[in-house]
Amino acid sequence: MPENVQQTNESPPSVANLVGGIIGDAEKLVRQEIHLARTEIQREWDKAKAAALSMAIGLLVLLLGGVFLGSMLVYMIYELSEHKVTLFGAYGIVGAAFLAIGAVLFYFGKQQASHVNVVPPQTAETIKENVQWMQNQK
Repeated sequence: MPENVQQTNESPPSVANLVGGIIGDAEKLVRQEIHLARTEIQREWDKAKAAALSMAIGLLVLLLGGVFLGSMLVYMIYELSEHKVTLFGAYGIVGAAFLAIGAVLFYFGKQQASHVNVVPPQTAETIKENVQWMQNQK
C-alpha cells in the first residue's frame, strides 16, 4: 500500500452524538428565534415611539386649538343669547359638549388599543413550535 494513502476506520456516528447534534441545533435555532423576536420587538418599539411622538405633538396642537375654540364658543353662546345665558353657563355648556366628545373618542381609542399585539404573533407561534419540537425530542 502506498505511504501517502491513509486508511480510515471511521465508524458511523453514535446515537449519543446524533442526539447531541440535534440538541445543539435546536439550541441554536431557539437562540436565533429569540434574536428574531428581539429584533422584531425593537422594530415595533421604534415604530411605536415615532408614532407616539407624532401623536403627542399633534395632541398638543389640538389641545391649544381646542382651548381657543372652546373660548370662542363660550363667548359666542354668551353673545348670541344676548347675555341671557351667563358666562358661567356658557362655559358649562361648552365643557359638557367637550366631555361627551372626549368620552366617545376615548372609548373608540380603547377599542383600537385592544387589537395591538405586544408580542409579535408570528414569532410567538414559531417559538411555541420550536419548544414543542424540543419537548418531543426528549
